[in-house]
Formats: sequence, structure tokens, C-alpha cells
Amino acid sequence: MTLKSDDVRSIAHLARLHIDDDSVDQYVDDLSSILTLVDQMNLVDSSGVKPLANPLDASQRLRVDEVTESNQRDKFQQIAPDVADGFYRVPRVIE
Repeated sequence: MTLKSDDVRSIAHLARLHIDDDSVDQYVDDLSSILTLVDQMNLVDSSGVKPLANPLDASQRLRVDEVTESNQRDKFQQIAPDVADGFYRVPRVIE
């Protein structure tokens, strides 16, 4: 898949990233080669391959899932700038 300069600018805008006009062509080349690689990988038949979570034959030691601290919500909400009905209120960030 080949991207165009306008595609990269649009992606950067959606991701809220600033890209210098001098760098756009390099990003087009880099992102296009990544997408080409992904297309090639999608052509490989992986139907008989089991998902791999860890390349080593190891297991993770897990601790017991138990409460180790007391509930201090009321204490923390007393010093919070804005609380309503037991929830922390924050400024709206989505337009």
C-alpha cells in the first residue's frame, strides 16, 4: 500500500502530531514500506499456528489476588479539587 503526502498529513492531524513539511516525504516512504510489510505478512497462511504469548517456555509467577490496603477513598476525595457522588470530576477533554 502506498500512501500520499496528504494521507500522512491527515494521519498526523488526527493523531495531533506536528510534522514539518520537509519530513513529510520521508514519513510517506517509511509508512508505505511498513504497510507493504504488513500486506506481505497477511499473505502468509497462519491458520495452523497457535498464538504465542511468550517465546520462552516459561510461566509467570503470580501473587494471590487479595486486598492489601484499606479503602481510603473518602480521605483522598476530601483533598480532591472536584468530587460528586463519590466520583472524581475532571475537565472535559473531548470536543
